[in-house]
Amino acid sequence: MQDFKGKYAVVSGGGTGIGRELVRQLAREGCNVAMCDISEPNMAETLALIEQDGTPSNTRVTAHVADVSDEAQWIRFRDEFKAQHGVDTLNLLFNNAGVGAIISFIADSREEWERTFNINWGGAYLGCRTFLPLLMAADAGHIINTSSVNGFWACAGLDQSHNAYCSAKFAVKGFTESLVTDLRLHAPHIKCSLVMPGHIGTSIIANARRIMGGHNTAALDARELAETRSHMAHLGIDVAELTDEEIQKHADEQARRFVDNAPTSAAEAAQIMLDGVKAERWRILVGEDAHLFDRVVRADPENAYEPIFMDKVAAYLDWR
Repeated sequence: MQDFKGKYAVVSGGGTGIGRELVRQLAREGCNVAMCDISEPNMAETLALIEQDGTPSNTRVTAHVADVSDEAQWIRFRDEFKAQHGVDTLNLLFNNAGVGAIISFIADSREEWERTFNINWGGAYLGCRTFLPLLMAADAGHIINTSSVNGFWACAGLDQSHNAYCSAKFAVKGFTESLVTDLRLHAPHIKCSLVMPGHIGTSIIANARRIMGGHNTAALDARELAETRSHMAHLGIDVAELTDEEIQKHADEQARRFVDNAPTSAAEAAQIMLDGVKAERWRILVGEDAHLFDRVVRADPENAYEPIFMDKVAAYLDWR
């Protein structure tokens, strides 16, 4: 699929980050897009940016509110897409939505763990289940599932557990890799790509607070404040005299730095993904750090979760 003009695409998580940039870049190429997101205001911002960008005539972009962990909402999204775009085929499916919650299997609740896992894994699985008939009916199709470097390195640093997120991203990786053969045997006109981003400049941390906390702002609730305070203390920060407001400022600063200090922007990540789709690459690493982690883990898997591994990474990146 060398040209997206006139094609039809579905993008989950289109309200922010990589999803937003995918929608914008696809629309600029003349691709018709239906995006979903849990936040209607965020999608409204995406639509406003697309209007500023300017799109080729007869290109349509629609927004649909959906929680990707809920199959019923996926089905409603699919039916809205078919009705609003007037088609019953699909060319491009970007299962991009995710939440970067730092959840432990041991220390956190089952509800939090399953919520994180069901968004990150269920979003890809249910998206494929729901839209596969439309991809099958198209002349050509491509499934693009976003995993993470945490799909081959199950850690986000030795000072915190990232169990639910990593488990989900490993599931997305294995599912998509096995689709390569499955599609070749049963639907050869459909390709698939596994996307493994490194540190990308998105609001995934701030969004996680809203989604997992069930509130509409990035403000921490009492439990989240206590967890943040505990984590800061674990890092050697003296929190005894810090007020809740100062803890909140620390969390906000961490989220800001995650965006501003990222080696790869969301727009750059989206372009790498789209270029990879056009080249029909089944494995798309996004960012120099993703390539680095891939090499280092493969070279010494036995020590991937030991301090010596972090020393190797730190020799190449200002990761800490």
